[in-house]
Amino acid sequence: MNITFYGHASFGIEVNGKHIIVDPFISANSKASHIDINQLKADYILVTHAHQDHVLDVEAIAKRTGAVIISNYEIVNHFLAKDLKGHHLNHGGTFSCDEFSAKYVNAIHTSSFADGTYGGEPGGFVFTANNKSIYIAGDTCAHFDMKLIPMFTKIDIAILPIGDTFTMGVDEAIVASNFVECDRIIGCHFNTFPPIEIDLEKAKKSFISQSKELILLDIGNSLSI
Repeated sequence: MNITFYGHASFGIEVNGKHIIVDPFISANSKASHIDINQLKADYILVTHAHQDHVLDVEAIAKRTGAVIISNYEIVNHFLAKDLKGHHLNHGGTFSCDEFSAKYVNAIHTSSFADGTYGGEPGGFVFTANNKSIYIAGDTCAHFDMKLIPMFTKIDIAILPIGDTFTMGVDEAIVASNFVECDRIIGCHFNTFPPIEIDLEKAKKSFISQSKELILLDIGNSLSI
């Protein structure tokens, strides 16, 4: 399973011949200007919630590729109305195909489209393929529902927001990693805008002090698990 960082909270996952994009906010992110959304492959798009910095490029990518959008009921309906493909989930529900599964789990945040339209309840995903699982937290604080996740699935790597202000910060992300029983973390949702700028070296040291690894991928770089 190959994970590529596209900036902010956007990732690509390649597994078993399928290409999955998570929360595509690429074209308006100046730090990701070298990533061309017209060159990205996508069979599925996972959307955690409706905020613009998570859905901006969903429509353009899905129109070009025919990708299936997987998200909550309201978000999928929003894109079905644009004649795109979608699969509805709600918390606790799982999308399964031959190549992977994606379970929609709780997140504590808000969710609305740029025009103020309600975007349903926010969530995250537990993505599983080839006996490996990724926890994609979405935008959230740490919360006790995270403790349910390792009761069902062993998490090999967790993607957690660390930028504070709109999500949890570094210290809370360490707590969240304890809740999901995973010591290997990919950080996201940091340094895109001034309110979420953080000291990266300090963040890494905070995780190391708890015998954990914080992985901060450069935009466009990948990691295999």
